[in-house]
Amino acid sequence: MNYLSTRGAHTAPGTRLSFSDVLISGLAPDGGLMLPETYPKVPSAQIAAWRGLSYAELAFEIVSLFATDIPRDDLKRMIAATYTKEVFGTKEITPVKTLTADLKLQGLSNGPTLAFKDMAMQLLGHLFEYVLAKRNATLTIVGATSGDTGSAAEYAMRGKRGISVFMMSPAGRMSAFQRAQMYSLTDANIHNIAVEGTFDDCQDIVKAISSDLAFKEKHNIGTVNSINWGRICAQVVYYFAGYFGATTSNDERVSFCVPSGNFGNVLAGHIAREMGCPIDQLIVATNENDVLDEFFRTGVYRPRGSAATHVTSSPSMDISKASNFERFVFDLVGRDAEKLRGLWRDLETQGFFDVSGTPEFKQLKARFGFISGRSTHANRLETIRSVWQDHKTLIDTHTADGVKVANDVLRAAQSAPKVHGEQKSSIVVLETALPVKFAETIQEAVGFTPPLTAAQAEMMNLPQHVQTIAVDAAAMKQLIVAAHS
Repeated sequence: MNYLSTRGAHTAPGTRLSFSDVLISGLAPDGGLMLPETYPKVPSAQIAAWRGLSYAELAFEIVSLFATDIPRDDLKRMIAATYTKEVFGTKEITPVKTLTADLKLQGLSNGPTLAFKDMAMQLLGHLFEYVLAKRNATLTIVGATSGDTGSAAEYAMRGKRGISVFMMSPAGRMSAFQRAQMYSLTDANIHNIAVEGTFDDCQDIVKAISSDLAFKEKHNIGTVNSINWGRICAQVVYYFAGYFGATTSNDERVSFCVPSGNFGNVLAGHIAREMGCPIDQLIVATNENDVLDEFFRTGVYRPRGSAATHVTSSPSMDISKASNFERFVFDLVGRDAEKLRGLWRDLETQGFFDVSGTPEFKQLKARFGFISGRSTHANRLETIRSVWQDHKTLIDTHTADGVKVANDVLRAAQSAPKVHGEQKSSIVVLETALPVKFAETIQEAVGFTPPLTAAQAEMMNLPQHVQTIAVDAAAMKQLIVAAHS
């Protein structure tokens, strides 16, 4: 399996990259994102044979299709060490819970940092350490987080040989629990930086550093944001696991509703669907920062600036420039790198691109199965309250966005004219974090806060270690240089 850039690099013979190459490289030299040359197609008989595998066994079957340069025994060992009950709290790893006949929750937040990012990041820690040891190399990870990626990355990489982590977060825009998780760490290879701006500003600094090829090479810069292909690859697994958990046979189809900010989570669902997973629709759920919802409804992609990005009670989705969106658009335009570059030139020159009048717009739902919806703070509170009252299940604010949009889709389906022979599709909402991470909003919704464990209460009281900088890539580079001197 070889990899290419969405903007055309690495397509010529002699320039093709392996899984290990793209794992530690971050952005492509042309500024694009890395994708497999083709997605593996899994026959229905093979998918049927996967039903009943443990999560670790399923993960090996799927990841091995993409990581073909890593010896199978080594890959199997790393995956088996990652997906354990001890790390993720349950034997199922991503248990599926039924709320109603048509609505289910897939638990993705039982890992060390209580967010779905652990599902990929825990494996990424093992893969990074393995590849770097094989190459006798080191890696400087420069990342940005809107809340959960940072802690998941830091907990996965803390103490790992040859790896240092510089994680930026938007100053004052994360929950108290999220800040404590990250800033209380004292490991020598972990560096927390608060940026006086939004997540998108942090992300722009990551891209600026990754685009400085001389600096990137000198300091061995890599990423763990969802622009890292290794994360997307690992996330594909839980769509197959969720499908198996929500169905009893492969004749059934399900839809997935995914709370979305940076588009990496739902992109993995798109890839699972392309591989052959029987997914009906992929439902993108946004909060008030509804750039993605606007695109899927209208065909216009119009990222917003920092001043127009709302601070919400689902802060991990307070994103107005979805990095992974480029990967999907590459597929949408038939993997035509020239056409994709033209759309991104429109973004740079006029602040948006518009595919509303094109054949591609018609393919969003008909070919790729995408629809979308949005949720507000009031919706969030009502959804958390109703799910607690009706099902005695407490959900976090981001998952509430997903449940709200899923319920909207179900209501619309019930009122739509019935098509003869049309198969009914239940919806699986991906849980993205545990409610304890957003106690203030949970208190507002249901009148109590989720109880902290003794270890969590201790963490909340630990000293916090963080440096603050302006929105300035040069200042970030200085911190990296100083830490390495």
